Amino acid sequence: MTWRNWARTVHCDPRRVVRPADADEVAAVVADAARRNLRVKAAGAGHSFTPVAATDGVLVLLDRLRGLLALEPAADGGAEATVAAGTTIRELNDALAVRGYGLRNMGDVAVQTVAGAVSTGTHGTGRASAALAAAVRRVRMVLPDGSLADVAADDHGDGADLFHAARLGLGALGVITAVTFHVEPAFRLRAVQERAGLDDVLDAFHDLAADEEHVEFYWLPFTDAVQLKRNRRTDERPTRTGRLSARLSNEVVENAGVALTQRLSRAVPRVTPAVNRAAARLIGRRSSVDDAPAVFTSTRRVRFHEMEYALPRAAAVPALRELRELTAGGPWRIAFPVEVRTAPADDVWLSPAHARDTVYVATHAYPGTDYRGWFDAAERLWTSYAGRPHWGKLHTRDITYLSDHYDRLHDFRAVRDRVDPERIMTNQYLDRVLGP
Repeated sequence: MTWRNWARTVHCDPRRVVRPADADEVAAVVADAARRNLRVKAAGAGHSFTPVAATDGVLVLLDRLRGLLALEPAADGGAEATVAAGTTIRELNDALAVRGYGLRNMGDVAVQTVAGAVSTGTHGTGRASAALAAAVRRVRMVLPDGSLADVAADDHGDGADLFHAARLGLGALGVITAVTFHVEPAFRLRAVQERAGLDDVLDAFHDLAADEEHVEFYWLPFTDAVQLKRNRRTDERPTRTGRLSARLSNEVVENAGVALTQRLSRAVPRVTPAVNRAAARLIGRRSSVDDAPAVFTSTRRVRFHEMEYALPRAAAVPALRELRELTAGGPWRIAFPVEVRTAPADDVWLSPAHARDTVYVATHAYPGTDYRGWFDAAERLWTSYAGRPHWGKLHTRDITYLSDHYDRLHDFRAVRDRVDPERIMTNQYLDRVLGP
């Protein structure tokens, strides 16, 4: 069986593919692979663009490990929600909503599994809402020797180190079977989307990041136009017309419209600036109120390739101005918008936002377009600002660069040496970013 990721940037031909139904079956599979000296990797929905889940050994698919396993009220009015590793974010959102709870923040799509999302650093945008891994309170996993581990935020010693490493562990420490999140009472958001100028947004960027609960924008290359999105909690009732408008915008503009512009740009690259200028005129203002998951996440039907870097918050404005000049002056004709999001500093060892307020900048490209040179040039720009690559997005960094930019990478490697000295859970990508 050939396994492929969603973006078709990765494929592999594992010797064996298994779909265990519970943690005991996972343990048996991993223990057997270790005895046979076969490498093991777990895969969720395949939404990483990097080969983080690729293997020529045993591929563990998590789609039978699903469902909300427990929900325990917490002293702060929230709850601790334990969910099986192969549950998608959408399924978790639905299960929590009927019980009156929800995640504090989430990424742009809801099709990832919870294990894959936390393990690669999935994040949204927010003034005080960190990446999904920062909400993890407990991790249940099968270690590379086939033993079961249950580690929590309040553990001490080796257990504490394993918890801090495993909540964003790149699949390098074992196979996660369940995750416990801290969740909040369900809430709604007022979402405002409007057209703005790039210079105006950059001039006001630090105030926007400080004042808005959730702010992000999409810049159309070769134009000064951005789609600015601001979300704020509200007690207002959902707006029916807003919901309909949002769905139409998602399907017509963000899927069908994007597909049309990307195909046109790929077929006739020289018209890309004109195509983007025309697309900019279609950005209108919309305001609606809806449940948080419906606002945070979208349906993405158009495949793309993506690179994303986390920059220090203070570097965002000059770096983005340089990206505009770099793009305008280069030979590349990229029609896909550039996405910009914010995140607060967190304490997750391998989080790109670890210990610093962060701006995430994502460059996208349509498959089949000549974008590699643009990605390379943008990556050189991001690294000049001490950028950290998203673990699940395209990049070329290795352990030499990363060890200079993650002050807890040494601690992570020490945990890895302890639990997987034989490197049962590795692959070429992990050897590159974590070292052999």
